[in-house]
Amino acid sequence: MDLFSDIKDLGHEQLVVCHDPSCDYLGIIAIHDTTLGPALGGTRFWSYDSSEAAITDALRLSRGMTYKAAVAGLNLGGGKSVIVGNNKRSDREAIFRAHGRFVESLNGRYITAEDVGTSPMDMEHVRLETRHVAGLVGLSGDPSPVTAFGVYMGMKATAKAHWGSEDLHGRTVAVQGAGKVAYNLSRHLHAEGARIYITDIDADKANRVVTEFGARAVAPEDIYDQTADIYAPCALGATINDDTLERLKVEVIAGGANNQLAAERHGDELDRRGISYAPDYVINGGGLINVYGELHAWPEERSRKKAGEIYETILRIFEIAKQDGIPTYRAADRLAEQRIAAVGGLDRLWFANRQST
Repeated sequence: MDLFSDIKDLGHEQLVVCHDPSCDYLGIIAIHDTTLGPALGGTRFWSYDSSEAAITDALRLSRGMTYKAAVAGLNLGGGKSVIVGNNKRSDREAIFRAHGRFVESLNGRYITAEDVGTSPMDMEHVRLETRHVAGLVGLSGDPSPVTAFGVYMGMKATAKAHWGSEDLHGRTVAVQGAGKVAYNLSRHLHAEGARIYITDIDADKANRVVTEFGARAVAPEDIYDQTADIYAPCALGATINDDTLERLKVEVIAGGANNQLAAERHGDELDRRGISYAPDYVINGGGLINVYGELHAWPEERSRKKAGEIYETILRIFEIAKQDGIPTYRAADRLAEQRIAAVGGLDRLWFANRQST
């Protein structure tokens, strides 16, 4: 791994490697871009195979947060942090207070929140050391309803771009996963009259969707073989890959999972096959919007309304893709980069209270 080459290629501003020997805390904070505002991104607690894998994850995820915030129209940059180790450790206060001290050392350039392996209670420990943290107990609450609403609106926009109508009544949607986002998405789909296939490794979660929304449950590996209009990945990442591309019988892909494409070439292949794809970090941006709403004390309805704007963003991405002759995942990047460049190119104004040195 050539660290400086990777940082340069991905466009990162800063990478902070952290250690507190008192509690054996090892952490990495990656700040990708702060053109639009402070870098925001959750803290992931995970046992990585190597330090290179941990750094790569932080770099990749922080870059994704920059693009997610940019296309959502939020005044935030992208960041991410990872804590390396066993996320089942019992001495969580010491670990997360140590983490909070390193976050505080960045003086507001980075704001953290919960992520894989962490919880709102962990963020409460971070809060003891810094105010630059969100996702706290009793504030923004569960982001899944806002995330699911954004996915639902993005799915309707993708349907409009593909079929000329946003109406999902009578459409068949294969939903992979039955967690909180998938459950709330299924609620919206059922209310509109869509037919639902559902799967999850937890049969009880899938059966809940069957009972409440009339879905048909299938085995996890069989979800890719269902004849449907829309595939909605809402659990695992990389479910659009060499194997599933040969099995999927859908015309639209729109779901809430992160990192849906196993590789960029799979996005190219979707475009070649005429399958309309809603880029993952755009359609699932409701979670970030929910955190942004917490930071700015928005009422829940305002966050939901902002998530609804994902509809127009998705339509804009399809317009760019058609205009420029590129796949939608590249069009999403282009839209994000345009906003960052526009704001970054603004002239700075001189103020009388600024003293020259």
